[in-house]
Amino acid sequence: MKRSIAILSVLLTLALLAAPVPSDAQQPGKVFRIGYLGVSMAGYDLDARNCPIKGSPLWQAFMAGLREHGYLPGQNLVIECRWTESREERARAVAAELVSLKADLLVAFSSTNVRAAKQATTTLPIVMVGVIHPVERGLVASLARPGGNVTGPSEDAGPQITGKRLELLKEAVPTASRVAVLGYLVETPEPIDRADREATARALNVALQNYGFRDPEKLEGIFAEMTKAGVQALLVQPHPMIAVHGSRIVDLAAKSGLPAMYPFKDLVEVGGLMAYDVDRSAIFRRLGGYVDKILKGANPGDFPVEQPTKFDLVINLKTAKALGLTIPPALLMRADHVIE
Repeated sequence: MKRSIAILSVLLTLALLAAPVPSDAQQPGKVFRIGYLGVSMAGYDLDARNCPIKGSPLWQAFMAGLREHGYLPGQNLVIECRWTESREERARAVAAELVSLKADLLVAFSSTNVRAAKQATTTLPIVMVGVIHPVERGLVASLARPGGNVTGPSEDAGPQITGKRLELLKEAVPTASRVAVLGYLVETPEPIDRADREATARALNVALQNYGFRDPEKLEGIFAEMTKAGVQALLVQPHPMIAVHGSRIVDLAAKSGLPAMYPFKDLVEVGGLMAYDVDRSAIFRRLGGYVDKILKGANPGDFPVEQPTKFDLVINLKTAKALGLTIPPALLMRADHVIE
């Protein structure tokens, strides 16, 4: 009997030694905590921690990216969500609240929220998303070596993308000689993109007219100004607040008879004419990789900021027909998605 017990003990010991050691993301009993700082709840049903139960396709892509790396909310992961509700002045207070929850890291959406998170903490890792020109905005020192406590996938495709959007708009509306540029007033005109946009406009023999807003109630008056000025097309600049009020902008462009180029393809799906957009779902899915590396000990300051490599041209032929516009066949052939 004693010999049998001794043999059994040896076998158990060998089995334990041979068992694989779980990764940091899957340690038994280890529960990580993430703070998510967003712009708008957008009418989605929320759970007890103020996070979307299902959420938008982008939120779902974020969740998918976390699952790919072994992080499961309710099992080894807790996510606390806070929202500025489209009021940028709330960002600092909301960021400070998330920091006080002792999260392992923060995910911050939009330049304003990333900056607020940086002001709230210099030590807690911050993964940014929904940001263009992070270097020029002072959020990171460089793309290759961000420095500090911020990193993440960027939506920055370089200043030339605004020129590309204008080129595509002109190709869709060849007769347009006066184009309105609409953006969120804080960053309109966007100085980083402006030089490229104006150089492209000169090459295309197009005159640009800039319009900006902070109060969405002013949008109707702004479109009335565009009509009065005789603009023939509209170029919409990227900003989280443009996305928040996108449906209203699409409606006003339709009522004003303005063919418009948007920076977000989902605005074409709700009736906008066309968009040239980064693959934003892939960017949000990539967040999982950043979260994983940081939770395993990577220094965000040494983790390079990735730039998008895939872009989608989306055209809505139903909207083109409503505007009395014929999209050139050559442009349709280059589209990644056509809504008919």
